[in-house]
Amino acid sequence: MSQFDYIKEIAKSGLENDQEKLLVLLNELIKYSKKTKKVNFALQLQSILKDSLRNKQVSGMSLVDSPKHILREEDREVKDFILEKLTSDYDFENLVCSNHVKDELEHFVQEHQNIEVLNKFDLPVANKLLFYGPSGCGKTLASYVLAGELEKMMLVINLGAIVSSKLGETSKNLSKIFKRAASEDCIIFIDEFDSIGKIRDYNQDHGEMKRVVNTILQLFDYLPQNSVIIAATNQIDMIDDALLRRFDVKLNLELPDIEHIKQLSARTLKSGVFKPDNLNRFNKIIDKSLGLSYYTIQRTLITAIKRSIFKHKGAKSDLNTFDTSLWLELINKEKK
Repeated sequence: MSQFDYIKEIAKSGLENDQEKLLVLLNELIKYSKKTKKVNFALQLQSILKDSLRNKQVSGMSLVDSPKHILREEDREVKDFILEKLTSDYDFENLVCSNHVKDELEHFVQEHQNIEVLNKFDLPVANKLLFYGPSGCGKTLASYVLAGELEKMMLVINLGAIVSSKLGETSKNLSKIFKRAASEDCIIFIDEFDSIGKIRDYNQDHGEMKRVVNTILQLFDYLPQNSVIIAATNQIDMIDDALLRRFDVKLNLELPDIEHIKQLSARTLKSGVFKPDNLNRFNKIIDKSLGLSYYTIQRTLITAIKRSIFKHKGAKSDLNTFDTSLWLELINKEKK
């Protein structure tokens, strides 16, 4: 059947309230979508199906070839710990970084694409990755790229909701999140991971803080190989040494050099769709941008392009040509 045939049959089953057939067809559509390279659609449909089952929106149904799921209070609580649940269309072409970082990420992806081969030789699969470096240098973007390359759902964790002042609650919350990731074969992304290290310095019961770190260490050790943990931090020195040692890959995402600023600018200009009004000034701004983050450089350039369009709107000026003096002004403000 084609995708449209599946959709028609699913609609028919839903209207006839044939829940058993509806579930079978949904699972068949998920498999069909994966085979036809519509992976993001398949993952989104799979996520909707699982959430519906958890919330009993589809009464009496269970996943094909899966144990019947019983809604628990724990499942409701886990939702509060997730900021976003997403799939990604990003790939390595979207990432501007050093060759070393890109090589390490490609090796990471290669391992997961060849889990069966590594298992055959009883070799471990790297599945715990730490991004560290200054703010705005691509840690979150790199996680999106991995999600896209691995074709996995990513759960963006609300660490503030997980950390609790109640005795033992933080450890329990972390366990729930890791259990959810293991059951869904997805990626957990935890930003500001240094918060886990920082809480050990709070004037609270030291035994509780030690228990939190020990819980994370245990969760890391027993994480299924096909699940992935990506953590990000601006302050790697704040993270407990025992936690650092558990990461299979630790990558420093640094501020861009001149060559990377040029690459970022070219991509932001959409490969010639927009062009500077003064090439010499444009190149000088590239040099002047050294020391700023990827995020700041791209944000100021996009702002300059938008303001140029508004400035020339209604005039005979070429809307594709942006005013480099506007970009220079924005860069100077950031450098102050």
